Amino acid sequence: MFNKIKMPELKIGEFTAKIPIVQGGMSVGISLSRLASAVANQGGIGVIGAAGIGMLEPDFNTNFRGANQRALRKEIRKARSMTKGLLGVNIMVALTDFYELVKVAVEEEIDFIFAGAGLPLKNLATITGISANKIRTKLIPIVSSGRSAKTLFTYWAKHYKEVPDAVVVEGPKAGGHLGFKKEQIDNPNFALEKLLPAVIDAVKPFEDAFKKKIPVIAAGGIYTGFDIFKFMSMGASGVQMATRFVATKECDASDEFKKAYIRSKKEDIVIIDSPVGMPGRAIKNQFLLEVEAGEKKPFSCKFKCLKTCDYRRVPYCIALALTNAKVGNLSEGFAFAGANVYRIKKITTVKKLMNSLVREYQKAAKASKKFKFVVA
Repeated sequence: MFNKIKMPELKIGEFTAKIPIVQGGMSVGISLSRLASAVANQGGIGVIGAAGIGMLEPDFNTNFRGANQRALRKEIRKARSMTKGLLGVNIMVALTDFYELVKVAVEEEIDFIFAGAGLPLKNLATITGISANKIRTKLIPIVSSGRSAKTLFTYWAKHYKEVPDAVVVEGPKAGGHLGFKKEQIDNPNFALEKLLPAVIDAVKPFEDAFKKKIPVIAAGGIYTGFDIFKFMSMGASGVQMATRFVATKECDASDEFKKAYIRSKKEDIVIIDSPVGMPGRAIKNQFLLEVEAGEKKPFSCKFKCLKTCDYRRVPYCIALALTNAKVGNLSEGFAFAGANVYRIKKITTVKKLMNSLVREYQKAAKASKKFKFVVA
């Protein structure tokens, strides 16, 4: 019977996730300790989004680095108090306080650091000054091509005589900031189905050289358990999913933010030009329409949180807009979301969502055996 088909476990170094699902880290307060711990309790990997995590701290405007570090430490400890499962943090390489936040995460002995929006060329020992054999945390880069994976792994192998323990390949159907040019987003040559095999091929020589399994985790637009089965049949060791977890009771976003997901229609999902110089996928609303029409949203930047943001020229502060959205003030902000967000129709729980994904995976696995289905 299909309900006896087990999903493969996701093994990263000495860590094992019973369910091969990584909850994507959603920053500026969307995935914090509550959501991350709930996913970890169900056997997946729960992830706290670190970018802008200190925005609601009272001293953020005068001490944003200290506020971010304090808030991250607090959320990791809160999550640890609610679960014995696996936890990670997502820290964008493009953050001006990337290294400080990495140090906090390592000090708190987080299981994983997922690092995207740039290649993390320094390993954890170099960043923290802590001996590698005393660091339990695994740094997992997020890449958008086989080429970037090869570049990063080659650099690590040459300079540190080691390579990352896993890698996430994120396709152009993801939400938020995208590692693609606008013209690549809908180009079939850049679909996740094309990117995944290229990254697996890029990593394989390093598995042989370092004599270890390096899991490749597929991400970007994965919505159902059938999707999970498809990409794992193509060689992925696990998947990363973010958008589905927003519409859960445990998600740390406001109810209004979650309602924006449920109310969205396919035509509402748009690609925007983010102030940080990257395209991003979001749900169209009045705020974005006003920006598109040329309206500037006043703000004062006492810091520069992202290396690529030219705050003197941009029409609005994206960190402020996303914080406003997180707390429900969508007239002064907007919600990032993945390409399949319009398919979400109701709020559920993390447990129910994870169970449904497992059941769908099992059905897909049963069908593949019955019809000798082979993924092209």
